[in-house]
Amino acid sequence: MTNTSTATVCESESTVKGDAAIVVGVIIGAQGVLGAVKLKSYCEPPEQIFRYKPWTLVRDADVRSVVPIKLRGAGGQLVARLPDMETREQAEAMKGFEVRVLRSQLPKPAAGEYYWHDLIGLRVVGVCGFEFGRIEAMLETGSNDVMRVKGERERLLPFTPGVHVIEVDLNARTVKIDWDPEF
Repeated sequence: MTNTSTATVCESESTVKGDAAIVVGVIIGAQGVLGAVKLKSYCEPPEQIFRYKPWTLVRDADVRSVVPIKLRGAGGQLVARLPDMETREQAEAMKGFEVRVLRSQLPKPAAGEYYWHDLIGLRVVGVCGFEFGRIEAMLETGSNDVMRVKGERERLLPFTPGVHVIEVDLNARTVKIDWDPEF
């Protein structure tokens, strides 16, 4: 994966004392019969999700704070045990809960690396001054990350620092790119 940070995350609207809650994964189902849950991690590497505690689990208006008590990988899957979960049915009922952690728990990205949620909403401007629009989402394609930019039309533009991405200015909330607006 060529993502731009140690954790591929999306910013949520939740905050705790000004510290943004960041989505780092989602519960995708039950594992076994003893109440373990399977996870899809948005972190890079995926096991990084286990370094963050506590987790805030959110699905619609249901919000729960938990500290996972047993964590492991199982056959390529990520599995967690949560407090007071003892049956498969309890674990199945957790399907769809987002796993969120506080932004302050995440490591500071290295120079030239960015968390995806920091890029969402930035204006994308061409070196010629053309306004492409704002980054709506970041996508992983395998070869490089892609910005989904919405302006007068939607575009998928490669996020390739040093190639097409000339500058990322988080303070000015802009990404300068070298890309043909007609393409």
